[in-house]
Amino acid sequence: MGQMHAMQLDGPGKPLRMVARPLPVAGPADLLIKVAACGVCRTDLHVLDGEIPAHYPIIPGHEIVGRVLAVGEETAGFAIGQRVGVPWLGYTCGVCGYCRSGHENLCDQPQFTGCTRDGGYASHVVADARYCFALPDRFTDVEAAPLLCAGLIGWRALRLAGDARRIGLYGFGAAAHILTQVATWQGREVYAFTKPGDEDGQAFARSLGGIWAGSSEAAPPVQLDAALIFAPVGALVPAALKVVRKGGRVVCAGIHMSDIPAFPYADLWGERSILSVANLTREDGTSFFEMVEKAGIRTVTERFTLEHANEALQRLREGRLIGAAVICPDPEKFRS
Repeated sequence: MGQMHAMQLDGPGKPLRMVARPLPVAGPADLLIKVAACGVCRTDLHVLDGEIPAHYPIIPGHEIVGRVLAVGEETAGFAIGQRVGVPWLGYTCGVCGYCRSGHENLCDQPQFTGCTRDGGYASHVVADARYCFALPDRFTDVEAAPLLCAGLIGWRALRLAGDARRIGLYGFGAAAHILTQVATWQGREVYAFTKPGDEDGQAFARSLGGIWAGSSEAAPPVQLDAALIFAPVGALVPAALKVVRKGGRVVCAGIHMSDIPAFPYADLWGERSILSVANLTREDGTSFFEMVEKAGIRTVTERFTLEHANEALQRLREGRLIGAAVICPDPEKFRS
């Protein structure tokens, strides 16, 4: 049996360390995948910090692009050598009320890639074939990686915003830089909010089609129809409520957020609403990849080798990235 290499998290608050493991075997419903690229997501930081339940030791990473090495005997629709993407939602039970009613993102017994099942900070990964996606050919492996969560969760958040025309994006990172292009392509107006003083981030937002960009402490020039919050900062919720019109929505798109401070009921009144995004459905993935094929979306990325995963995570934590960090387990892929 061969070996794989991975960056393993032994417990909350610990740095990742390189480990060698026996090459995993695909189960009947699984794919064994050789990882070409894996995006670095803020959710990975929540796993590192113990802010969301995880199974330790764990290999993080849930924006995985790779090629199929082996196919389980009960698996259909995939072939050896095919390129696939693996997202955050890695398994659902299929029998609970949520699964049976078309809300598998709320499954009572889910598994999550890079959190409760091993993920893509590795040379190889095993994934449930039902939760893998074929990817548009026009994206390279590195370009495609951020689409698997930053893109997908952003897409679900945008859909929850309904027909909002003027949209505020709080936290201009991997998700927002993709979503700005999507919303602009749809004919919506994007207003970007960054950390105070982040002039580079604001310029980046404008370069992708943003109508306006400013500090999260600033007021936009118009009232917004919806605000989507990607930064895990609870204080942004009352701030966003102040800039959305009556009937507007504030969508919290992260899996974890600091506590939301108290705010006057008057700021919520007028049929404003606050709602959260939870995971994704396979239909979100299907519709998203159909859309990005048409919309000319591009991703901005910075590459890191597998052994530099800790550096990539620290750069993300400190807000020192433009676009998305992507880990390349294969040194040749890193250079290409």
